[in-house]
Amino acid sequence: MSGNVRPETMERITNSELANAFIDEQVAQLRAEIKDKKVLLALSGGVDSSVVAALLIKAIGKQLVCVHVNHGLLRKGEPEQVVDVFRNQMKANLVYVDAVDRFLDKLEGVAEPEEKRKIIGGEFIRVFEEEARKLDGIEFLAQGTIYPDILESDGVKAHHNVGGLPEDLNFSLVEPIKLLFKDEVRVVGKALGLPDGMVYRQPFPGPGLGVRCTGAITRDRLEAVRESDAILREEFDKNGLAGKVWQYFTIVPDYKSTGVIDGKRLWDWPVVIRAVNTKDAMSATIEEIPYALLQHITSRIIKEVKGVNRVLYDLTPKPTGTIEWE
Repeated sequence: MSGNVRPETMERITNSELANAFIDEQVAQLRAEIKDKKVLLALSGGVDSSVVAALLIKAIGKQLVCVHVNHGLLRKGEPEQVVDVFRNQMKANLVYVDAVDRFLDKLEGVAEPEEKRKIIGGEFIRVFEEEARKLDGIEFLAQGTIYPDILESDGVKAHHNVGGLPEDLNFSLVEPIKLLFKDEVRVVGKALGLPDGMVYRQPFPGPGLGVRCTGAITRDRLEAVRESDAILREEFDKNGLAGKVWQYFTIVPDYKSTGVIDGKRLWDWPVVIRAVNTKDAMSATIEEIPYALLQHITSRIIKEVKGVNRVLYDLTPKPTGTIEWE
């Protein structure tokens, strides 16, 4: 398969048999193209980059160098899962970069959403470039481009932020899943043995939790987003909503209200729950969560998340509300 147009004759990958045939074909093509050279991949831990990593590990093993940048804006447990799955289980050549302080220091005091995005994207490119320049013999850059990216953005997967690397690095692109739709990528991921928590991970914005900690990001409020999001995901998993709701997450806005806990007045943040269903992300409906479950989630968040005294449920469909708050 070559070019940026999906062949009309290409069969949809809907089961493990078709996925295995696709994997065998791609492994052969990758080996023929890459030969004995090295490949660099920005491994976010999302399904697209994870499937590309697993494919390349199967094809060329240690010739693949994965770089995972922890910018401090990932969900709870995600950096640890990337290290466990790829370094410990798949024996990948993985470079882990702890850039939390670097990113959060750059973001300090920045409240405007687009400016936050630019800082996060620009800093990611700089960190990734620094790591790339430390490595010898890299001739290829792998990307988790999928077919909708080609349709929507002319082939550049901008939200992975690797399209802005300096030209003097002169990498050739490797995009083994560029003709697949997202549901097909998940089938291939399952066939490659990736864990369900990675294969079926819900959509996550490029700036991560940076757009769910609205306004100027502070470390304590960012932690409140991370912890409340983990509680919400845990409860949705336990109560059968994880596979039913397209996207669900929490937001901690940059304002406070008066509350009372243990007889003491407190000036703390609210946590906002958002849970939506959509087919194309152009419009979205609100998932109806059982009231008893909402009460249970509320109780857990208030008791377990530091600095929070209220829990709200966002009932706004798209339109008028966007799926994310920023």
